[in-house]
Amino acid sequence: MFAAVSKPFYIYSAGLTVIGTGYILKDYFSGDLYDNEQKLTDKVVIVTGANTGIGKEVVRDLAKREAKVIMACRDMEKCESTRLNIVMESKNKYVYCRPCDLASQKSIKDFVEQFKKEHKNLHILINNAGVMRCPKNYTQEGIEMQFGVNHIGHFLLTNLLLDVLKVSTPSRIVNVSSIAHKRGKIKLDDLNSDKNYEPGEAYAQSKLANILFTKELANKLKGTGVTVNAVHPGIVRTEIMRHMAIYQHRLGKWLVDSLTWIFIKTPRKGAQPVLFAALDPSLDNVTGEYFVDNKIAEVSDEAKNDKIAKWLWAVSEKWTKLNYV
Repeated sequence: MFAAVSKPFYIYSAGLTVIGTGYILKDYFSGDLYDNEQKLTDKVVIVTGANTGIGKEVVRDLAKREAKVIMACRDMEKCESTRLNIVMESKNKYVYCRPCDLASQKSIKDFVEQFKKEHKNLHILINNAGVMRCPKNYTQEGIEMQFGVNHIGHFLLTNLLLDVLKVSTPSRIVNVSSIAHKRGKIKLDDLNSDKNYEPGEAYAQSKLANILFTKELANKLKGTGVTVNAVHPGIVRTEIMRHMAIYQHRLGKWLVDSLTWIFIKTPRKGAQPVLFAALDPSLDNVTGEYFVDNKIAEVSDEAKNDKIAKWLWAVSEKWTKLNYV
């Protein structure tokens, strides 16, 4: 009886088993979906970098929860295309595209001005947008691009929105950081990487700045009803990886994607830790923390340095002219 079964059948079955096992392992390593079904009717949320990757999936989830979501994006064409798909899927018409280029402080100020004309409240601010390992480049104000977008842009945006967040309490700020912050060091004598620029080093510094900003802001917001936490979403396959050298070659990209497929999260799975930090009731009174896999995690020694956090805040104020706006 068994001899009658052809050899190709065994090969086919083995192939399906390997593929099925691969998907099971990938799902396991990627973590669970955030399963809290709370509605966000009439809640106002801003998500930066919302037209692709993690930001797109966060917006999709929030829209299904009936939130009013403002997609703060640089590319309006991509934003509108994404918005239309999410509106059709969620049946939520309260999803909006608004221009906000984090590499331009004028664009950030214009975004905030428009937002305040249209909305009186802001319940959740998700600082998600970012760039990684890009060639040396500068924002419109002459700030190194990774530090300028990942930290300075969100620093200015958040501070300009604090008054609205305070009148909307309880409200939350979520800063999307990275485990890469543990490799980071704030270069006190070369913060803008003018003397030396190494893409990975500059990225790690910007992600460390996210943590230091989170902790210092949490101290300043004590007693206001506004909480702020940072989150590492995991290693996620998104467009943020496009500047890595190996991704510049088709074969290299294929090899990396094939070898790491099981271990790298999809954008949907990458969005889950961000949603947890933004929504979970257990975090109502938690602030100034860093989350990995939905748990408070240790940060680097550099990220615990209060003196550097205060120094970075002072420099960030100076570079954004925050005291003069």
